[in-house]
Amino acid sequence: MNRFTSLAVLTLAIGLAMPAHASLQVCNQTSQAVRVAVGRFNGKVWTSAGWWPIASKQCAGLVTGPLVAEFYYLYAIDSKGGVWDGGTHFCTAPNNFSIARRRACATNGYDRRGFFQVDTGQSPDWTQTLSN
Repeated sequence: MNRFTSLAVLTLAIGLAMPAHASLQVCNQTSQAVRVAVGRFNGKVWTSAGWWPIASKQCAGLVTGPLVAEFYYLYAIDSKGGVWDGGTHFCTAPNNFSIARRRACATNGYDRRGFFQVDTGQSPDWTQTLSN
């Protein structure tokens, strides 16, 4: 193996050993733990998924890889009942979920929640902060 090949193999091995970069990250700047759900459109299907627990003063990655949409939607609730919501509705469930629909939530046994819109400006990476 020559020096160039060794360097390429070492670089590849280091890259594979590193954790994947979270492109949509949520940081919880409140004094309470929160649970977060994300809604999005992949060009064909609207989906929602949750719950990501985020401790006080911590961050968590919700979507990995480069962001492919300008808009993502978030819903969060803290351990005292505080809510970050909005006017775009998605289906949710009480426990961890991944749902490929936005309509007829109750008919299909899901809750319906209003998510707030996050405009990433078509950036491949975005961090959203939750605060009081």
